[in-house]
Amino acid sequence: MTETAALYARQEDRLNPVLEMRGISQIFPGVKALDNVDIQLYSGQVTALIGENGAGKSTLVKILTGIYRPNEGEILLDGTPVHFQSAQDAIDAGVTAIYQETVLFDELSVGENIFLGHAPKGRFGLIDWKTINEKSRALLERLESKIDPTIRLKDLSIAQRHLVAIARALSVEARIVIMDEPTAALSRKEIDDLFRIVENLKRQGKAILFISHKFDEVYEIAENYAVFRDGRMVGAGKLTATPQDEIVRLMVGRDVKDAFPKQAVNIGGTVLSVQDYCHETEFRGISFDLRQGEILGLYGLIGAGRSEFCQSLFGMTRPASGTLTLNGKAVTIRSPEDAIRAGIAYVPEERGRHGLALEMPIYQNMSLPSLSHTSRKGFLKAANEFALARTYATRLDLRAAALSVPVGTLSGGNQQKVVIGKWLATKPRVIILDEPTKGIDIGSKAAVHGFISELAAEGLSIIMISSELPEILGMSDRAIVMREGLVAGRFERAEFSPEKLVRAATGNA
Repeated sequence: MTETAALYARQEDRLNPVLEMRGISQIFPGVKALDNVDIQLYSGQVTALIGENGAGKSTLVKILTGIYRPNEGEILLDGTPVHFQSAQDAIDAGVTAIYQETVLFDELSVGENIFLGHAPKGRFGLIDWKTINEKSRALLERLESKIDPTIRLKDLSIAQRHLVAIARALSVEARIVIMDEPTAALSRKEIDDLFRIVENLKRQGKAILFISHKFDEVYEIAENYAVFRDGRMVGAGKLTATPQDEIVRLMVGRDVKDAFPKQAVNIGGTVLSVQDYCHETEFRGISFDLRQGEILGLYGLIGAGRSEFCQSLFGMTRPASGTLTLNGKAVTIRSPEDAIRAGIAYVPEERGRHGLALEMPIYQNMSLPSLSHTSRKGFLKAANEFALARTYATRLDLRAAALSVPVGTLSGGNQQKVVIGKWLATKPRVIILDEPTKGIDIGSKAAVHGFISELAAEGLSIIMISSELPEILGMSDRAIVMREGLVAGRFERAEFSPEKLVRAATGNA
């Protein structure tokens, strides 16, 4: 028995699990996403899966739903090993998932969405629409809903869409229901309605895996918990016997001082001042000053509005109101071109989709935002592009066979260096780093962290968005925590503690 399995075995009054995962490991190139994980789900009970972004929760869900096949370990259903080779295999076994963003089709009716892929047939193999609507109505009534199965999905609220997704799960006689951040876009009343449905599902004997960052919801709806950290299951048990402080310690129990050595920097005067920045739907009332040589960490959970706010600073979207002052002068940013001209650069989270042209060579990627400096009379000069790329490749210790090779052939860490290099070439005063070490290995992370610290020491002002709490604690001079589009907390480095930031991010202050 593994150590994590023993955590369960020590508990009293346990039923036999409906579903059990033993010794599950999932390895991707350079990353061990799950490491010898054990977890059990029980009929009529909710198990809360808790952990920071990147802890391995999504990987576990993809294994449970047949999208990934684990490198090691086994899955047992009613004590019998099962092997999911596809998502359909998992559905056939009674495992289904309901995600934060419901995977449904707006132009189809409610009934069509519920029975999509397994519609009842009548004579001559034709779809039996009457049966679809009758069964859909019956399923929705089980959920205490009177939604008309003939109306189009696009006419429903977000909460009603979740109901349809749950009805779809019931339509395939699911025994295990996975709910991945189901309350993220719901009002308090809608959350209460959803929890009544969860209680109904428990009475029907469903085993529910409930993924949430919100401790108040977890304690309200779940009997059991499992905490993931860095791909390992580090704690499990009964919630009634476990205080919130213990859950927080399990989530963030890492010493960050050695992992993120930070250079001492003499922080200067204010470079960027943001006052009452608001967007119609994504964020509101954001205000702060950013100083020369400072690393300002932006922490929060998925959906907190951090990236949306910073994209607005870079001109990718326009705010509804608010002012920006750069080096004492008011500036208006209507586009990325305005931002670059003002001295603001943005390194996006999804470097492959938004930060790089993967088929193009390194030197052309590096020079893309600086074409006015590498061209003459409207014509690009390859020699100038190579010279610019060589400067920043050397500065960043880029590891590549040649600057002419496609960026897509580089490792994740070296791709990130190319993205950072191309924006440094614009000579910014402020650089925004959105999840700067996402998806790269430990060694490359250390190199990127070292370079970020060097940039700050040279006087560059940095806004660093990160979902990795150790990264925020280890690299930031100050931290702002966002929750639901608002500033939920401000902390000086001397005030940092994992518990304080997590509590602000989850609303459990």
